[in-house]
Amino acid sequence: MLNALPGTVSTAGPPNALAQFNPIVTWFTTNASNFISGLINIAIILVIAFLARAVLGRLITQLIKRIVSSQQKIGAAKTKASRVVMKSNGDSEAHRQERQEQRAKTIGAVLRSIASFLIFGVAFMMILSEFGINLGPILASAGVLGLAIGFGAQSLVQDFLSGLFMMVEDQFGVGDVVDVGDAVGTVEAMTMRVTKIRDLDGNLWHVRNGEIMRVCNMNQDWANAVIEIPLDYSVDLPKAKDSMEAALGEFAGDPEFQSQILEKPEVNGVVGIGNGAVTMRVIIKTKPGAQWAIGRAARAQLKQRFDQEGIKVANPLLPLDGAGATKQG
Repeated sequence: MLNALPGTVSTAGPPNALAQFNPIVTWFTTNASNFISGLINIAIILVIAFLARAVLGRLITQLIKRIVSSQQKIGAAKTKASRVVMKSNGDSEAHRQERQEQRAKTIGAVLRSIASFLIFGVAFMMILSEFGINLGPILASAGVLGLAIGFGAQSLVQDFLSGLFMMVEDQFGVGDVVDVGDAVGTVEAMTMRVTKIRDLDGNLWHVRNGEIMRVCNMNQDWANAVIEIPLDYSVDLPKAKDSMEAALGEFAGDPEFQSQILEKPEVNGVVGIGNGAVTMRVIIKTKPGAQWAIGRAARAQLKQRFDQEGIKVANPLLPLDGAGATKQG
């Protein structure tokens, strides 16, 4: 080993450890202001996004409440205009309020989810731009992807929008008996995409909301129990009408059915003549959903009164063997 000459300084010693961090220190010193300003911008973007989400969520909640309350007022006005006096029923009122609240919660949750997706999506893109990422290719790819999804999911968007308007307009709800075309029954579940209907045979129908072109709701506001009775052609009609009115008056005063009947039962009169029968029609205005039970009970009451007063119900005329020959059977 060679020794260093006297009076000279050796440069072969270990390198200074701080010199290894000089590039980092230099970069931080140069970009410190940009780095700190970027963090501040990101924090501002997040704060604004959360504030916008909170404010918009509150506005959506208030808007849904106003829509629901306005529809309740419109329904009450219609009821008052038609002079339908609803008998007090705490259970039905509680059910109606619960249904309105549930509908408002569902619509509000969906709209708030959409608002959150849009707000935080925009905030995420702004944060990426703060990191110096070029958003042009990302936006172009997202546009192409959105266009492809839009063409491929048209039915899904249609179902979603139809379900949203059905809930906003309160066309029907869980527990209502509806007719949507091929499916007729009780609504068991309703989402933004599909409605589940249980028919009389117990079959469960899954109907896409976008395919529902018209809806008949049999459980809204009020209903009519329509009863048509074919009487024998020889029956004295004034006597039969008096007998029916008396029987229906007793029926309407029965405590078991009185709370479900909104107006005095009405005998319309003769609505058909043919095949050896004179058809009489009775209409009973009932609370929604009670028309079927009231109709069955009223038929039984009329049958008992006819038996007591000897009023004959028509028997159809059937052909025997020869041309034009008939018999009663």
